[in-house]
Amino acid sequence: MESTDQRDFFKDRLSRDEIERIAGMASVDEMFSWRSPSAKPHREQRGKLSDKKLIDLMLDEPRLIRRPILITGKNVLFGFDAAEYAKRLA
Repeated sequence: MESTDQRDFFKDRLSRDEIERIAGMASVDEMFSWRSPSAKPHREQRGKLSDKKLIDLMLDEPRLIRRPILITGKNVLFGFDAAEYAKRLA
């Protein structure tokens, strides 16, 4: 996926390979949306769940993927930060 591509991954879900590739630019824990209401049952297990389990959860429930995701080259940014977006997209 190029940095100029946009994708609604609720309609067009990410595959395991895509999640692993994106998470490999940072970490699976950083990609997982711990603040999401959908993550509430898993919060007490933070740091205890394997990357595989976190990926399985994100595959089952896309709301657990921290968004938006901005990929520029080999760098990834999870969540919206106006200053970072401006800097990376300049």
